[in-house]
Order: sequence, then structure tokens, then C-alpha cells
Amino acid sequence: MIRTIAFDVGETLVRDDRFWASWADWLGAPRHTVSALVGAVVARGQDNAEALRLIWPHIDVDAEYRAREAAGRGEYLDESDVYEDVRPALTALREAGFRVVVAGNRTTKAADLLRALDLPADLVATSGEWGVAKPDPAFFERLVDEAGVPAGEILYVGDHPANDTLPARAAGLRAAHLRRGPWGHLWADDPRVAEAADHQVRSLLELVAALTLRDPCRPSG
Repeated sequence: MIRTIAFDVGETLVRDDRFWASWADWLGAPRHTVSALVGAVVARGQDNAEALRLIWPHIDVDAEYRAREAAGRGEYLDESDVYEDVRPALTALREAGFRVVVAGNRTTKAADLLRALDLPADLVATSGEWGVAKPDPAFFERLVDEAGVPAGEILYVGDHPANDTLPARAAGLRAAHLRRGPWGHLWADDPRVAEAADHQVRSLLELVAALTLRDPCRPSG
């Protein structure tokens, strides 16, 4: 029985548009160029930061991140970054009896920004706070500890097969693949994703319907 629904952050709950646009502006590159390069490295199966290195080959990403923060041009999130289906979906899941957790690969500052959005979630945490990032199995071990239920009673929802769907399943969690964002669309038809995912959906409201109307793992009471 699924008791906890845990959500990835980027391209699951919030758009990455602002994130990459801000990097493009900082590097003095056209936003379309950065977006295209992100798509290219995604297709290659590389880390997102490789898109920045294609523009500045010797970039120290961490140092530039700190420089952006110092210049007042660092991380920022507001309601416009949140996908339209997030609040109604998370609210519906809590009303149906599920515990809702937000846990993804983001910085410590991002955790504060996410909490400031006051999403309908019981817990918000990031890899920066936990000191371990997906797809490391230790991330999912920490998630299980925080959820307080067995791994098999947690459904992890995310767009990125290599960071979300596959490692969550390998860690003993249930998995839902969201066809959203570049990663979610690119690998949506990968047979490994289809095999690992209990659900493959195009929106969070579609997931709510699957869990509350048809899924036998819906919690009772």
C-alpha cells in the first residue's frame, strides 16, 4: 500500500526556465543557445553543467554560482515558476490520505525558496540539506528514513529516468515517470522506464486520478 508520495523538484514541480535563463544572462549568451545546449547534453546523457562548459570551457560552476549570489543574481523562485497542476494535485493527494513529500536535487537555498512557496506538502527537503544527491542510493535511503514508512510504501514521482525513476525503483520504492521537461519527454518511451515505472503520466492531475480512482494501493482512512 502506498502511503507517501514523494516528488522531484525541477521539471516536476517547478519549471527550469528561469534557472537556465539566468545562467544564459550571467554568461552573456543568448537564452536560446543555452536551452539548445542543455538539450544537446541531455541527449548525450551528460550532466546539465556540461551545457555551461560548452560556452565557458574552463568554468568553475560552484565559483560562478557564488559570484552570482554575491551580485544579487542568484537563485530565485516565485509562484510563476510552479506548474499549474502542482497545488491542486498535491492538495488532492493529501485530502485522499497520502503524505506528500518534496525531495529533489537542489541547493540549501532552494529548500528555503521552496518552503517560502508554501506548497501543500508535509515535508520539503533538498539534496543540499541532506548532503547527498540523486541518483546516489543514499538519497533514497534518507528519503525512506524521513518518510517513516517502508520503501515499498513510497511512490517517487519525477521526470528524469536516470535520477528519479530507475534509482528509486532500484532502492525499493515505487516509481512514477512524468512526461514533462526535456528528460521526461526524451526518454518517455524507453523500455527501461516503462518496466520500472508503476505509472507513466503527462500531468500530476493524471497521477492523482490514477492513485485515487483506480489504484488499489490508495491508503484507507
